[in-house]
Amino acid sequence: MPAFLRKLIAQILALWGKWTLVQKAVLIGITAAAVGGIVLLVTMSSKPSMVAVIDRPIRDDVELDRIVTRINEEGIRATVSPAGIVMVPDETAARRVRAVLIREDLIPTGTDPWQIFDQDRWTITDFERNVNLRRAITQMVRDHIKALDDVDDADVTIVQPERELFAQDQDPVTASVIITPKPGSDITQNRKKIEGVQKILKFAVQGLQDGNIIIADQNGNQLNDFEGMAALDRLTLIEREAKIVQALETKYRAQILKSLQETFTADRVRDLNIKIDMDMSKKEVNTDEYFPVTRKPRTPGLAYDDSELLNSVTISESTSSTAWKGTGFNPEGPPGVEGQTTPAFRDMSNLYGEVTQQTKTHNEVINNRKIQEERSPTIDRVTVSVNIDGTWKWKYDEKRSPAITPENTIEREYTPVPAEALAGARSIIEKAVGYKNDWGETVTVTNIQVDRTAQFASEDAAYFRKQQTQLIILIVLIGFVLLAAGFIAFRIISRELERRRRLREEEISRQQQALRESALLESENEGVEVSMSVEEKRRMELQENAINMAKEHPGDVAQLIRTWLMEE
Repeated sequence: MPAFLRKLIAQILALWGKWTLVQKAVLIGITAAAVGGIVLLVTMSSKPSMVAVIDRPIRDDVELDRIVTRINEEGIRATVSPAGIVMVPDETAARRVRAVLIREDLIPTGTDPWQIFDQDRWTITDFERNVNLRRAITQMVRDHIKALDDVDDADVTIVQPERELFAQDQDPVTASVIITPKPGSDITQNRKKIEGVQKILKFAVQGLQDGNIIIADQNGNQLNDFEGMAALDRLTLIEREAKIVQALETKYRAQILKSLQETFTADRVRDLNIKIDMDMSKKEVNTDEYFPVTRKPRTPGLAYDDSELLNSVTISESTSSTAWKGTGFNPEGPPGVEGQTTPAFRDMSNLYGEVTQQTKTHNEVINNRKIQEERSPTIDRVTVSVNIDGTWKWKYDEKRSPAITPENTIEREYTPVPAEALAGARSIIEKAVGYKNDWGETVTVTNIQVDRTAQFASEDAAYFRKQQTQLIILIVLIGFVLLAAGFIAFRIISRELERRRRLREEEISRQQQALRESALLESENEGVEVSMSVEEKRRMELQENAINMAKEHPGDVAQLIRTWLMEE
């Protein structure tokens, strides 16, 4: 440790020893407060600051919910301040959210475009202010486009000409964007995403029109040439229409197969072909319909129709008649005054004439109804064909066993589907597809025998395998029975031989015992001492003990003998 550091520690310890308890407590409290303040400051400064997506508060609850829901779908945590401002964790997320909201047309109505880009205003010269503003707009647009998930890099150029006095002399605002898509992105083929980028540009630059925007990829291919993409859009539309027809055919096929397979089993109904021709054009139909006036409606519950209909109803009628007869003299007034007679009647003056005229007018009313409707996609024709196989049954002989052909296969009998069943199946299909008896629509139900060679070969192999297994099991069981019978016979014979051997030994033992007893008896009678071996003495003692025990406990001895016999 350096000398100055040891000296400093010694001075601090000496000073600490001179302080009173109160001074020490004050120093400790000040140190603790300072450390706590530093920790609190570090903690507060380390918290992420929230960035506003749009500076303007959103008052409409429906728009606010839509915006928050869309932000949550992007996986970004969004909060709403008490004032109604949507906040996200950082500026990168804010730029990404702004791009998504512009693309999805979720920006609240009346929002100032500059609030979206959050531009600051500089209080410097007009030229510098305009230059900085253009640079800021270009940079912010570039950041927004790069924030998209499908864009790896973007280069944005915005040209804003100087304002001219006359509108016809004003050059338009133009913008060009070069996009480098990320690997695996479909932004170059997705029209909706390209339109989103175009909306970002229009929303950011005032006065920018669609025709003055060029969006290209890194290879120079223009992506926003939507007029040139008409053929591609048409192909996309055709693909969608084909998918609609395919989905409808799949739906009908599933319905028909389910109803037929539940009736004829799934194995018999397997071939179902359905073809639907649809008219995908959009039509507007206007119809003027005239129908009679009902004078008396039909009586409810009556078996026949007693209503009265009128083709029309007279609402007014007028009749007028004119009759004239005379010489045709028409006075012209006092002499010297020109009359008011028209030249046509003047030529007929002093002529005899007769006129009769009758006019009759009827005002009739009829029921009129105008129908206006739009028709889009409609089914023009439906063709369905299905084949239903008959039933196969095994033939049996008089022993109720399957009949076997000379080719060593099971003999079967085919029963075709009755005509009534085919007609019923046809009716089911017609009701399922909404069959109309028009030219071109057909529903065909056939009964064609299906080739089941492989199925029959598999069934025959399984049957003969089962028969072979049963035969093997029967032979094994017979072998087990014979083996058990031999074992039982062997046990019986061995026990009988053992019993005979034991009887023979007992008889020999009895005879020897009789000889010994007779010898002893003779020796006692003659008074001759006969020397006996140790074994004979031991046998004599055991025999005497057994005789005595049998006399004293005959029941136990009998039980012991029975136990021996059972064990043998």
